Amino acid sequence: MDSFSKNIAAIRQDYSLSSLNEQETGDDPVLFFAKWFKEAEHAACTEVNAMTLATVDAQSRPHARIVLLKGLENGQFVFYTNYKSNKGMELAANNNAALLFFWPELQRQVRVEGLITKVSPALSDEYFYSRPVSSQIGAMASAQSSKIASRTILEQKVEELSRAGNISRPENWGGYALTPVAIEFWQGRSSRLHDRILFEKDDLLWQKSRLAP
Repeated sequence: MDSFSKNIAAIRQDYSLSSLNEQETGDDPVLFFAKWFKEAEHAACTEVNAMTLATVDAQSRPHARIVLLKGLENGQFVFYTNYKSNKGMELAANNNAALLFFWPELQRQVRVEGLITKVSPALSDEYFYSRPVSSQIGAMASAQSSKIASRTILEQKVEELSRAGNISRPENWGGYALTPVAIEFWQGRSSRLHDRILFEKDDLLWQKSRLAP
């Protein structure tokens, strides 16, 4: 092992802020997620709504990136993106996906697995027009994930759209909603003996289990 790898291997932090038991999670993991999310907001966690979105492509190769949670609607986790982006094409081929939230300030993470569908055009419109105008223009200008010759091309497109002033939600831009079938809550504990509580959907009911760390 070289010195760089040794330095990486030596990085560690002991977790001792809190604990987690089966009783405090209750019987509805979505409600408990909302509770933890509010606590993360109160703790001023950086990018509290940032989440890793994991998808697989048509060749079953995994892909992951950070996106932002923009709603918790009817028990579904909602985010917005370009439908023709890499992640959009992957979800069109296979709508199984996973989300991961990590709040290091609270030594917590939440894993969510489920099936993704598009939200209604009306909900996509509502969110799109709530965004800053610059973000609306950005969504119109960017053919997300496609290769471009230079940044100048993108900036010129933004300038053209800004001058035109005719802003509308692109048909290939909108929301997705993940309906969870499994949600795991992870609370860091000392000596890596972390608390892990897993909820799994069984028909209409949630089943709860404790996992070994």
